[in-house]
Amino acid sequence: MKPFVRRLLAVSLLALSLAAVAQAAVLSGVTMPDQLTAGGHTLVLNGLGMRKVTIIKVYVGGLYLPAKSKDAAAIMAADAPRAIRMEFVRDVDKGRLTGGFREGFEKNAGARVASQKANFEKFLALVGDQKKGAVMTFTYVPGAGTVINIGGKDVATFEGKEFADALFSLWLGPVPPSGELRKGMLGL
Repeated sequence: MKPFVRRLLAVSLLALSLAAVAQAAVLSGVTMPDQLTAGGHTLVLNGLGMRKVTIIKVYVGGLYLPAKSKDAAAIMAADAPRAIRMEFVRDVDKGRLTGGFREGFEKNAGARVASQKANFEKFLALVGDQKKGAVMTFTYVPGAGTVINIGGKDVATFEGKEFADALFSLWLGPVPPSGELRKGMLGL
């Protein structure tokens, strides 16, 4: 094989492999990083999903874990670092966003609803209008708590795994905002 043909073949194979990797972290024009760092731990992108209200696309959610898992119950049971990153694909006002969070909390947090209600209300007070392209990240690290990051700024930290479980149950609990979002985040 001629050197030129070999190089062309090698470049083509490299481009195809990079395209395959990039596609795994892209949904509806939103690119999620392959990894996040949380408290000195590297978390890998477990999966992406789209939050839709009927047919309207709202945000892309990415779930990050120490190792990939398709088991929501095991993810919730583990006292391990985890993160959810949301990138909005449209403008969403505070009322709609907090209403969705509140509904998800009440439907999914189970026994944690009563004990985490005050913390959840403090969390909701931090949430404002979100513009297209805005990013919110929720990161839990054992012993450190759950950091709420809005627009690239850490705005609060909530102590304990119980709050993290209540918050993450919005997406991984039995009644997620949409089945498509949950399945995508779990890599199903």
